[in-house]
Amino acid sequence: MFPSIKSSKQSKKITTIGFYNVENLFDTEDNPKTFDDDYTSDGKRKWTYKRYKIKIKKLGSVISQLGLNRSKYPPAIVGLVEVENAKVVRDLINSSNLKKHHYGFAHYDSPDERGIDVALLYNKRVFEFLKSETFPVFLEDDEGERDYTRDILKVSGNLHGELVHIIVNHWSSRREGAAETEHKRVTAAITARNIIKDIKDKHYDAKIIVMGDFNDDPTSKSVKTLVSDDFINPMETILDREKLGSLTYDGKWNLFDQIIFSKNFTEKKEGKLYFKHAEVFNKEWLKIFKGKLKGSPFRTYIGPWYQGGFSDHFPVYAFLKKKDD
Repeated sequence: MFPSIKSSKQSKKITTIGFYNVENLFDTEDNPKTFDDDYTSDGKRKWTYKRYKIKIKKLGSVISQLGLNRSKYPPAIVGLVEVENAKVVRDLINSSNLKKHHYGFAHYDSPDERGIDVALLYNKRVFEFLKSETFPVFLEDDEGERDYTRDILKVSGNLHGELVHIIVNHWSSRREGAAETEHKRVTAAITARNIIKDIKDKHYDAKIIVMGDFNDDPTSKSVKTLVSDDFINPMETILDREKLGSLTYDGKWNLFDQIIFSKNFTEKKEGKLYFKHAEVFNKEWLKIFKGKLKGSPFRTYIGPWYQGGFSDHFPVYAFLKKKDD
């Protein structure tokens, strides 16, 4: 059903890091504490168990193939956003395409009003989980009331024996307008920078990976606030030179989904992981193949209409390698 990717350049020495906005991965049960009513069998979207299982299988297929053009194995780490709860993440890692790869995950329920959260998958064979915690992003609406959004997730562990800290983000959308909501994403960027500072205060020369759907491009003010001189953002080159994006809006490509590395990932030190390359996973079978949206991500819904696709975002991924390989 889904194409496999094979290459003569495959190598077990390459480690893949991925990120994927999985577009409203809800179960079919109503959570009375959140606005998830649309994603029930009686809701506006007619979200049935069959549709849920199809989406789980499709997402698992995509994740299992990230990086296989250069690496022998599926990704060691995958950040996820728009997951409803731990149940859907568990169903995902137990799906047919992922079960054999021994993924664990970190997830916390966020205060987001829609009930969507962030999570991190990690391959237990290559990543030794040490610690995880979440950090709220404090926003206010026009009336001065708390505007609840997704927490930022931090996970620390040993990747191929080397301590790495991963920070997963899903910043506020542009729904009310890019300029009108920019301050929310800048606040999230400042929150993430405070997390980074805390890590660096405790760990000298810490290796940090920041990933997420930032709802802004690499050149936007919020992302530039996040990416100081101590970080590199390979996604900026992809947007600038390769003119590639991870989603479309009003016929224009954006690269909101990004993986960003602390600058010490550019150093090729003996026995240490270093950054090699980053890409957008935009295979033809992940795209709408006809009509005015041709070429954009093949999503689960367009408006209220079920399409049976994957997500409204393409995943992104990057490769790491060790100096002694």
